[in-house]
Order: sequence, then structure tokens, then C-alpha cells
Amino acid sequence: MTVNLRHPDKLFIGGEWVLPIDGTAISVVSPDSEETVYEVAGAGPRDMDRAVTAARDAFDNGPWADALAEERIAAVERLADSLDRRAGELAQAWSLQVGALAALAPIFAGIGTQNLRDAVVNARNFKFEQQIPSPMAADARIRYEPVGVVAAITPWNVPYMLMTSKVGPALVAGCTLVMKPSPETPIEAYIIAECAEEAGLPPGVINLVPADREAADHLMRNPLVDKVAFTGSTAVGRQIAQVCAEQMRRCSLELGGKSAAIVLDDMSDEEVAQILTGAITMLTGQVCAMLSRALVPRHRYDGIAAAIAEAMQQVKIGHSDDSTTQMGPLASRRQFERVQRYIEIGVAEGATLVTGGKAPAQPNRGVFFEPTLFTGVSNDMTIAREEIFGPVLCLIAYDDVDHAIRLANDSIYGLNSSVLTKNSAEAARIGRKIRAGTFAQNGLRSDFSLPMGGFKQSGIGREGGEQGLRGYLETKSMLLD
Repeated sequence: MTVNLRHPDKLFIGGEWVLPIDGTAISVVSPDSEETVYEVAGAGPRDMDRAVTAARDAFDNGPWADALAEERIAAVERLADSLDRRAGELAQAWSLQVGALAALAPIFAGIGTQNLRDAVVNARNFKFEQQIPSPMAADARIRYEPVGVVAAITPWNVPYMLMTSKVGPALVAGCTLVMKPSPETPIEAYIIAECAEEAGLPPGVINLVPADREAADHLMRNPLVDKVAFTGSTAVGRQIAQVCAEQMRRCSLELGGKSAAIVLDDMSDEEVAQILTGAITMLTGQVCAMLSRALVPRHRYDGIAAAIAEAMQQVKIGHSDDSTTQMGPLASRRQFERVQRYIEIGVAEGATLVTGGKAPAQPNRGVFFEPTLFTGVSNDMTIAREEIFGPVLCLIAYDDVDHAIRLANDSIYGLNSSVLTKNSAEAARIGRKIRAGTFAQNGLRSDFSLPMGGFKQSGIGREGGEQGLRGYLETKSMLLD
């Protein structure tokens, strides 16, 4: 399977494929080989302004925002059907760009398209206008209307799924979009734009402008943008929140995490090791909801540490297209250097590096890193406080369950969480006390049809479910005679 883009040298603006005005070409580098595998157009500031103007015109003067909900739903269904026909290319693109395992890529491509179908279901069940009793009017109504022009900005780790989580609800709500994918992973957004054209979406409803951070900053500052929908780091999220606050612009921010997994005594050392090793090696640890802090009973600390180290040492590291590979590469050389820097910080602050912490001997090309375990970690260490975004697990001891809950909540983040236990009632009791947007029993689990988002500095708003749709709507009260 190969990826066949029709216009890789152009941007999609106002329903047309156009050459950039002031952008520079973007090279896509495979972490499996560190070789350039694709080249696409890059947008500059003036290209961003063109795209926003096109989206603004399509919203203010086009048929999209005023169309019946069923008409928009039908168009999004056509878009999903078109994307289904290119599922193989979407999977291949993810592997090419970030080294996602070939066995895993089709699953996440399917989830990405399912985001659109979930948005359709939510829109069908949603009352965009309803009458309510009021002492002030014979005919009182509440209307939910599209927020307007949306700048959808996504990161490199799961680009298709994260872009469709914005595109789906925004479109069914009646918004128009400017898609700004990460420069490391622009290919899936190109496929979305091509399929939107094939599905007959009106010109300007979806626009595509891959770009670097400087051009993205220009995009989100454009006064014609009504909302910024962003997934990425908390540091960038803070900047976006500040810019949006200056103009009272709406924003939804799905940001970083340093999520905790609390281990209870009814789980064996081996069960704990398999669950936590399987989680931290998922996408080589490059998942915002990663369970990167393991909180374990102090009296079992050494046994659990030994079991995790043994499980990590058994993980087969390899190229993404090898069917026997269990963990592929980090996404880039820059990401390798980031993870390596945190290893050095952990050692310098007194944590014990039990296993990993370096590139493996094999493969001899590409950006690979061993699964890594730190013990002797206290919750105030840098590696326990900051998001590493790599296959690095910190083991922290607790004295009792209440202590574990306090440790789990002692973080600026609140994105994800888990309790490892066979007791569902106890898991639910603890889950109610954890300040995080998602909680799961026994590992890293997500249902992307449900609301996804974080407490504290892990974000603002939710994606998925009815709550995700509401994030693209404004509420209007109408009092009529």
C-alpha cells in the first residue's frame, strides 16, 4: 500500500488546490530510517490569512451554517464513506510518519473515521432548537448555533484520530474549519481535504494549511477565527489560552498528562508488570494519556520493580513494518534527545535507572529507545512531575490507599488515571476521588465516543460525546410572542 496524494505541492483553500504564497515545503521524515519519505506544501502567514478568509466567507455567506442539520449530517457521512475507501492509505501514512506499528495503524485509522460517524450519531440525537416554558414569552426557545470559524490544530503523535475528533463535531454543528496539522505529520489531513472535496462539501468549509509553529501562531491570532481547537503540549496550550483570552475567543484544549496507575494488593507482580509494560510501550510511550507514574504498595516495591524490569527486557524493539515488533521507534531525533535529557535528569536527581535509558544495539538505523524503568522515585522529582513523552515509567511507593490517592492527585495534570485491581467496587470508589478526566480499571483504556479531556492543566473542554458537540455551539435564548 502506498499513499497517493493528488496535490502534495498545494494547499486546499476555498475549495481549490492552490500554491503557497509565502510558505516553504515540508519534508516528512520516517523515524524507522530517518530518511525523507514525502514532501508537501507548507503554509506561511499570508496563506493562513487566505484560509481563514475563505472559512469566514463560507460561514457568513455560504449555505453550510444555515443548512438543515440533516443536510450537514449527510455530507459528513459521505466524507466518512470516502475516508473509509482510503483506510489503507491512512494507516500507511501513520506508520510512515511516526513509526506506528503496521498491526496497530489500521485500528487507529478506523477509530479516526469512527469519530465522524460518532459525531453524526450525536447530531441526530441533539435538539438544535427546543421550546421551553417561560413567564416572559408565549414562545420561548433555546437555539444552539455554530460557533463559527474553527482553527483545528493537532500534534504529530496520533494525527488522523485527533484531527477527526475536531472535524466531525465542528462540521455537524455547522462550523467551517482551517486544518493546521503538525509539520511532522501532514499526510492524513491532505487525505481529509481530498475526501471533503470528493464528498461535495461547499468551498471553504474545510481548508488545509500545514505549517510550522510561527505560521500556526499567526493563524490563531487572526481576529476572524471564532474558536481554536487544539491538542498538544500544556506549554503551547497555555500560550493559546492567553491569545484567546485577549479576544474572548472560544478554545478547547486537550493537553498533556502525567497520569498515575495505582496498584492494589490483589494484583500479582506479573499481572502488574504485563499491564504497565504494555501501556508504556504503546506508541513508544508517546501518548498524552500515558500511565507514566506507577504507584505501588511499599511492601511490594522491590518485587513489582523486578517483574516490570524483566517484562521490559523481553519487549521486541524493531521497525514498524516488522510483524514481530512490539515497540517501534520514537517519532523523531528531536524526540529521542528530549527523552534522553529526562533520563539524565532522573539520574542526577537520585532516581535509580533499573533498565533501559538508551538506544538499543539493534536496529542499527532509525530512532529507537529501550523501555525504561526508574525506581527510587519521589513524587517531587522532575521525571515524576513533567511529561516525558517516551517509554519511561516511574515507580513510586505508597503507604496506604489514601496516600496513593494523594500522590495521584499531586500533579498539575489531570488527564488520565487507572487502578489495577480485580475489585470493581474498590476501583469505582478510588476513581471517584481521582481528579482526572478519564479513569479506567486495569490499564490504559479509552473509548473515543465518550468525552475526552482533562482536569487542571491537562486542558479545557471535552472532545467526544454530546459534550464534544456542544463545544462547537453557541447557546441563544429567544423570547417570541
